[in-house]
Amino acid sequence: MTYTPRNIGRRLRALRRLIPLRPLVNIGFFSLPPVKRAMRSAGGPVPVTMIPAPQATTDAPLVIVLPGIGDYLRDLENCGMAAAIQRAWPRAEVLLAGLTLRYYLQGEAAQRLHADAILPARARGSRQIWLAGASMGGMGALLYIRRHPAEVKGLVLFAPYLGNTRLVQSIAAAGGVRQWNPGTPPTSITPGNYQTELWRVIHGWALQPESAQHVWLAIGSNDRLLPAARLLAPVLPPEHFLELPGGHSWKTWKRGATEIFVRIAAQSASAEQRTTIGDQQ
Repeated sequence: MTYTPRNIGRRLRALRRLIPLRPLVNIGFFSLPPVKRAMRSAGGPVPVTMIPAPQATTDAPLVIVLPGIGDYLRDLENCGMAAAIQRAWPRAEVLLAGLTLRYYLQGEAAQRLHADAILPARARGSRQIWLAGASMGGMGALLYIRRHPAEVKGLVLFAPYLGNTRLVQSIAAAGGVRQWNPGTPPTSITPGNYQTELWRVIHGWALQPESAQHVWLAIGSNDRLLPAARLLAPVLPPEHFLELPGGHSWKTWKRGATEIFVRIAAQSASAEQRTTIGDQQ
């Protein structure tokens, strides 16, 4: 899914094939200047900012946060998401990853996330890694685990972009994710099939519910991506879906992050306690 057109006009047409712009315009988080800046940006490693855990431990969990379509690393630094996560889970380190639109357009989002964030984290000793993605970042988290399903502990999806309305409606018409047939897996992901491949991951959760035990979903009740989120929700444990007041914004997602990571922290502490008791017996 690599684009090498020579001018902005051709790249915008490629963008329309990758992520249909009309629904993004309608939900209010797409504007032309960020796209033009993304198009002109050079390639290279994903920029990251590491925020140490407020309560340092020898085996701190790591939460990697992925941005939305118009966001850059500085927006992640300023939106308050890292603080919201760490208030809920003080033992967690947070890595803000500037996996911006250009990496998706260049067909290398999953590869760069793996090389520039996941592998360095493993080299530092991180064993429990979570991906938290908002909007386009939620889509990016799904694309990543499609390629590297065993690399992360879990996903926290905030209003993820899950494809166009026609696809969402066709899955609903089939009776839901479990009944829907995604067809034969393709040999590679392309602008024509990537939306179906997002739902193929979710379809796998429906067939193997244990694989969704560490997947969480939060979305605002006024978000236009809500129909897709509600279609995904029955695949998850009931308490893992949060529909909150608000729209498609970091304000809503921070509220969701606080609620979700409090629960994740409690589950993690309980699991560690059981492990300790088991070791002592």
